[in-house]
Amino acid sequence: MLQTARTASPAAPPPWGTLAEVVRPFPAPRPPEPILLAPPTPTGAELAAIEASLATGWLAPAGPVPAAFEAALAETTGLPDVLATTSCTAALHLGYRVLGLTPGDEVWTAGLTFIATIAPAVQMGAVPRFLDVTPDSWTLDPDLLRRELARAARRGRLPRVVVPVDLFGQCADLDAILEACGRWGVPVLCDSAAALGASLRGRHAGQGALLAAFSFNGNKIITTGGGGALCTAEPRLLAAARHLATQAKEPAAHYQHETTGFAYGLSSVLAAIGLAQLPSLSARVATKRGLFARYAAALADLPGCTPMPEPAWGRSNRWLSVILLDPARGAPDREQARRALAAEGIEARTVWKPLPLQPVFRDAPRAGGAVAARLFDHGLCLPSGCGLTEPQQARVIAILRGLWRG
Repeated sequence: MLQTARTASPAAPPPWGTLAEVVRPFPAPRPPEPILLAPPTPTGAELAAIEASLATGWLAPAGPVPAAFEAALAETTGLPDVLATTSCTAALHLGYRVLGLTPGDEVWTAGLTFIATIAPAVQMGAVPRFLDVTPDSWTLDPDLLRRELARAARRGRLPRVVVPVDLFGQCADLDAILEACGRWGVPVLCDSAAALGASLRGRHAGQGALLAAFSFNGNKIITTGGGGALCTAEPRLLAAARHLATQAKEPAAHYQHETTGFAYGLSSVLAAIGLAQLPSLSARVATKRGLFARYAAALADLPGCTPMPEPAWGRSNRWLSVILLDPARGAPDREQARRALAAEGIEARTVWKPLPLQPVFRDAPRAGGAVAARLFDHGLCLPSGCGLTEPQQARVIAILRGLWRG
């Protein structure tokens, strides 16, 4: 008689656990936290400010909170008439509109800038013309501007507006630019997007220009998450901009429009964030300048490495700390440095690619451009957030210094 095979029962695990449980691999070391270029740094007062705004029942771009933010900005900048907007690009767009820009008009600006400086004008049908910058400030070259304005006057083709840019928080030489433009009656709209808290000959960035635009984007020294402001000392211009920013509604019991406008007003919630942050502006400028000074001191002995200059007539807010790396003098090239930092989870960014080198503007008229091109080739923006710690900055510096030893 055949017997049925008996299946052996599995052995019970030992009381001390299985081999896989006993011989656990050591946990992998956690990588360092990434270091971003310029992340927002809350003050701790934002949430209470938002809650206070919500308690008033105001969410829209109207009411007491945006008005209070505008008043605080007027006090900060010394420009008495302020309109808070959804973005700095919106502020620039309104500036072009109230200056009467029409299709075919020329708008002159520095070639070394972000595209938002000129994009609204181009979208309105204007013709951009890009001028080079100076090596001592990286901003619009007043001497070149003066020569080009004289040539344009002889041709009978003056620009409708000149737009200097306060680059990386450093003011353009606005006095020299105003003098050059004033001779020909050309208005100046200053793109001070990154320059809140910066100064020129003792006065705040943008003061003296007919209009100035500021940014409160997420990476700016003061942020509302997204937002901007158009500032002026001309109430008539500000009133026209405010009218356009609120869909150009005429005062009537019904909706009446004589032109088209935009929904460009800053919401109460975002304005509340700005109000919470604005009192910290001076401390933030000091922090940013301290970060820049530590970078400059720690890298000073490295051949071919030079920090962004600061002319004697200006005081930058050092929104971003920027260095030049010149391989001809023994430095690594800026892409090598950027990639080395990126490999360690550290965000760095090249200097703006000059607009005349952008495909969209390949046919745009220009004057000069060699200085801007060189700055793009060699310039690197380093982590510059107000929350950057000394150990984090030391990591950035150590990686950069290691490129000279490699």
